[in-house]
Amino acid sequence: MKHEVLGQKILAIILARGGSKGIPKKNIIFLAGKPLIAWTIEAAKKSKFITATLVSSDNEEILKVAQSFGAETLKRPKILATDNAMPEHGIIHAIKSFQKQNKYMPDIVVLLQPTSPLRTGRHIDEAISLMLEKKCNAVISVTEIKKSYLKTFMIRNGYLSGVANDDFPFMRRQKLPNIYMANGAIYAILTQKFIKKGKLLIDKTLPYVMDEECSMDLDYPEDIPLLEKKLFNKNR
Repeated sequence: MKHEVLGQKILAIILARGGSKGIPKKNIIFLAGKPLIAWTIEAAKKSKFITATLVSSDNEEILKVAQSFGAETLKRPKILATDNAMPEHGIIHAIKSFQKQNKYMPDIVVLLQPTSPLRTGRHIDEAISLMLEKKCNAVISVTEIKKSYLKTFMIRNGYLSGVANDDFPFMRRQKLPNIYMANGAIYAILTQKFIKKGKLLIDKTLPYVMDEECSMDLDYPEDIPLLEKKLFNKNR
């Protein structure tokens, strides 16, 4: 079995709360013929490294859909599924519940955002491979963004100040460093390190760079047609 060969038990955690103000029932709306969350569950199950896939939700309908696509499910307390709830608290709850149910602690946890349907099993495996090969503590998937953001300002104590520093706003774009933003698709981290720190960004975190298309996220209703088109094309 794959986990015996690797000597690693790797748990995929999918946090999928029921409340969504922008798109009602967002995590289970149909997208290219499947509930949105199904794309992430299937990506996790296609991974050669993931040994268990757990969906945590406060919503029974989401849990039923997740179970029908082969995921383990966990009912999350409402207090951990509010607009202000931190995902780290949901992950801790999922890890502890999984350990209690299955009698072991996973070596690595991989948080997979259900609103990133273009992330595939290949992406997950490449991120985990990077983590295992480089022996780092964590890997976060990112996408490159416009350098011009480094030229922006913030207002601190009423005065203008460069977001990164006071030199970048006046540099030529070509001389600015490349910058990246987490795309929400993959967060892989050593379980014990996560429990100790309680954060997804810790020391010795490597980037897994994904292209802009595969980093597309479902945030607004207007994102749906383009994502559907991309998913249909992907499955031809």
